[in-house]
Amino acid sequence: MNFSSKLLENAVAEFAKLPGVGQKTALRLVLHLLNQDKQDVERFSTAVTKLRNEIQFCEVCHNISDQKVCEICSSHRRDHGLICVVEDTRDVMAIENTNQFNGVYHVLGGLISPMDGVGPSDLQVESLVERLKQTGDKEVREVVFALSATMEGDTTLFYLHKKLKNFNIPITTIARGIAFGGELEYVDEITLGRSIATRIPYENSLSK
Repeated sequence: MNFSSKLLENAVAEFAKLPGVGQKTALRLVLHLLNQDKQDVERFSTAVTKLRNEIQFCEVCHNISDQKVCEICSSHRRDHGLICVVEDTRDVMAIENTNQFNGVYHVLGGLISPMDGVGPSDLQVESLVERLKQTGDKEVREVVFALSATMEGDTTLFYLHKKLKNFNIPITTIARGIAFGGELEYVDEITLGRSIATRIPYENSLSK
């Protein structure tokens, strides 16, 4: 692709680094910004810069947050005896949109994937174990696995179950109304909400 400006070429190259964005889409986005008022572009730039520089991860659940402890973990209206384990922030948002879950979360930050070089030590597994050790069965009544129905998701589920099974806490998983290979964030809200509401003991899912 030939560019009439080095500034244009550099901007397109940066946009093209975003997931799912090719050079043509990147060029369209850059040209769109050029047609906007300078103030609008400056607000866009400031928002991205502040996001990168000021964003935090909750000390309790590791969800993206503006404070050291996120709004969900600090809310007195949430059921802190119910912990939902998810892959990342996108899954938290997907479950929250169903309005079917009033507990709290634990964000792993990924899934176990030996092919991609991602092991248990790369995820927030030990912090989950420590979280349960601190509260035990005095506060936490149930741990819900809400991971994508993929090979990586099932591998992670199996590993987590082995790590947590000695705690005196029921461990459940969302019902499989989600097709195998389906990413949680792309499941429609009704199906996801139903899967959360009709969760089953994890051991039952192994026998099917």
